[in-house]
Amino acid sequence: MKDKFVINIGRQLGSGGKAVGEAVAARLGIGVYDKQLINLAAEQSGICPEIFEKADEKESRNLSRSSASAFPFVGSEYSGSNVLSSDALFKIQSDVIRDLASRESCVFVGRCADYILRDHPRTVNIFIAAGRAERIERLCRLHGIAPGEAESLMDRTDARRAAYYNYYSSGTWGMAETYDLCIDSSVLGIDGTTGFVLEFVERKLGVKP
Repeated sequence: MKDKFVINIGRQLGSGGKAVGEAVAARLGIGVYDKQLINLAAEQSGICPEIFEKADEKESRNLSRSSASAFPFVGSEYSGSNVLSSDALFKIQSDVIRDLASRESCVFVGRCADYILRDHPRTVNIFIAAGRAERIERLCRLHGIAPGEAESLMDRTDARRAAYYNYYSSGTWGMAETYDLCIDSSVLGIDGTTGFVLEFVERKLGVKP
């Protein structure tokens, strides 16, 4: 693990954090994991991916007994429960994240990866924000929705991500003291933010694109 490294990216919705993560990974020639973690966790546990989708970046809550019976644990160490909780699903996804980080250098987007990998010797933890107007414009453009709908989606999603992160980690979502670097992508744009992140990674870890 000593030569492997991990870049963890937290992000406000509409900030372009995912796009930055993908661009950073492409420049470094490493994998990037976001929604892919849902399918990997499902494969490892034998649980239907839809169950992970329901709990994705949401704070602890029990899923219904009917959901549990419809999608039981299959032949895994996680079997033996008739109610699936977000906590159990978080543990499964955490195991997947730790396993990936032990085998390869990669970028993780969200999912409390910075906290899960807090003992990893070579990590860079980044939070990407942006101005509200820029975020709303980006969401309207990407999803073809009206500004009011974009703003509502943005606020709901950020509140959910904050609750999830604050529940499972020892840090505070979006607070500078939680991360190595916080950056406003509306200042430099996606390409400029990507370059800035890569420069920071090089300075911290000695990794060159």
